[in-house]
Amino acid sequence: DQHGAELDILLQKHRDKAAAKRFFNRVLAACADAPRRIVTDQLRSYPAAKADIPELENIKHVFVKAVARVNNRAENSHQPTRERERRMRGFRDPKRTQAFLSSFGLIRQ
Repeated sequence: DQHGAELDILLQKHRDKAAAKRFFNRVLAACADAPRRIVTDQLRSYPAAKADIPELENIKHVFVKAVARVNNRAENSHQPTRERERRMRGFRDPKRTQAFLSSFGLIRQ
């Protein structure tokens, strides 16, 4: 969001157009206002999914470089999840992992 807090985490097997579309719809349903800007990495499935969602049609889409040692919010938002995964020796059940990550994001803020 505008304060740098992550809005949601959605665990999925693939990072394709359908997965991006599910994520955008989930975030739009949870937020009261439409976003002014979307910041993602350079994966091509995000603009494809954004084009299919009418609410996001006129929203500016900003891409960040996914390069090592670049300090950007989109890439750094994954760090707490990966740290937690290492401490737990890996997540085993996808449903329990999704439930944990959804609540952990709110607590971590």
